[in-house]
Amino acid sequence: MTTAYLALDQGTTSTRAAVFDTSGCLICLAQKEFKQIFPQDGWVEHDLEEIWQTCIEVIAEATAEARRQGHKVKAMGITNQRETTCIWNRGTGIPVYNAIVWQDRRTSVFCGELSSAGHETFVSERSGLLIDPYFSASKVRWILDNVPGARQQAERGDLAFGTIETFLIWRLTGGKFHLTDATNAARTSLFDIRSGQWDRGLCELFDVPEAILGEVRDCTNIDVDTSVLEGDQLKILSSIGDQQSAAVGQACFEPGDIKSTYGTGGFLMLNTGDLLVRSSNRLVSTIGLQVGGTRTYALEGSIFVAGAVVQWLRDGMGLIKHASETSVRAQKSGDDELYMVPAFTGLGAPWWVPEARGAVFGITRDTGPNDFIKAALDSVAYQTCDLFDALACDGVTPKAVRVDGGMATNDWFLQRLSDLLDLTVERPSVTETTAVGVAMLAALADGVFSDLRDIGKNWQLEAKFQSTMNLEVRRQLKSGWGKAIERTKLRL
Repeated sequence: MTTAYLALDQGTTSTRAAVFDTSGCLICLAQKEFKQIFPQDGWVEHDLEEIWQTCIEVIAEATAEARRQGHKVKAMGITNQRETTCIWNRGTGIPVYNAIVWQDRRTSVFCGELSSAGHETFVSERSGLLIDPYFSASKVRWILDNVPGARQQAERGDLAFGTIETFLIWRLTGGKFHLTDATNAARTSLFDIRSGQWDRGLCELFDVPEAILGEVRDCTNIDVDTSVLEGDQLKILSSIGDQQSAAVGQACFEPGDIKSTYGTGGFLMLNTGDLLVRSSNRLVSTIGLQVGGTRTYALEGSIFVAGAVVQWLRDGMGLIKHASETSVRAQKSGDDELYMVPAFTGLGAPWWVPEARGAVFGITRDTGPNDFIKAALDSVAYQTCDLFDALACDGVTPKAVRVDGGMATNDWFLQRLSDLLDLTVERPSVTETTAVGVAMLAALADGVFSDLRDIGKNWQLEAKFQSTMNLEVRRQLKSGWGKAIERTKLRL
């Protein structure tokens, strides 16, 4: 049997287990969706027990299929939706509340109060992040203040906090390990990315007891044994946030390398090497990777709704039956003056307006379903343009961007993205970059690769898209988008 590595990719709408060989080729994949819970406007939750069950099921399915094909899964890595907040009882392992998802906006008022009180500079200097409901800290505070008895239990050390990977490591090891990796810790607003330590001042500001925090390790130094899986017990060797994992899968190992992932949300990440670069245009600084005690920093821009707008077209509006239809349907629309701002859960970078809600501008009697589909795809491209414009104002002007995620399989969208960005857009032969990234980190931890450059040799270009759009047309289209954003903000 040949050696393979499993990636447990716990995402926002589904859990996947993907098995790869050491050249980064996908052997098999198992996937299960789970329920999205919306208790109130702007609230988004997940049932952690349901997520746990999907994890057990997809791991079993993927390892069995890999074995059937003649591969032995030697170890695994975990990559996850970041910022999503979990708190559970250390004694029972039972969550005290549903997971509060990264998209959730319930702490907007509290975050606004912190910003108005002048704390944003303090938070940004230490964590690299802005004060926003997106990040974990305010969610932790909400759970402790709204679940009866939770704060008292937390202060006694009876509760544990973590993002999804921490909860899964706890469960997979039978409660023996409460730990996270540096990339996930960096998304909580409780972690000093300069020192690589939990920060007492940030904990005090957000009113989070330090007793609920776990150990922080390198992405390739997880090194724990599972004890609850049926059959072979897999060692967990790596852990990394999903966007950072995608950057690994895209071989963005050198300063200046940039990738953009289009899953539920859209996430742009620029490798800044050992330099902690501060944006003057509302992008966040974060840890892109930590291996062998060496931190690699990144600048990141987050779009809250990317693939989710396609899901909305399908499930909410009934305009399509499958995402693959959008390419052909968008080509049938000639309407460049219909603008959709999909602020379903607020506006992310570089605007950071949590109270914003979606809007459509430019509807006429002639507007039809195909026009809405095109405007939805365009909205993701325009939001990406906003991030690149912010980078340009920070003095960064990339020549190309590597893309991945579900929307990266849509040729029409990638050509439109290239046209509006006026950049080369590169799609790799393996688009499961989030999963392959953490799997290859597990292989690195296992000694298969000598360093990150060895992993990078696996990356191969599948398609390249280059701009053919007239400069003046591009300016007019982006100007119309800018007006749509301003009108959306004026509605508040």
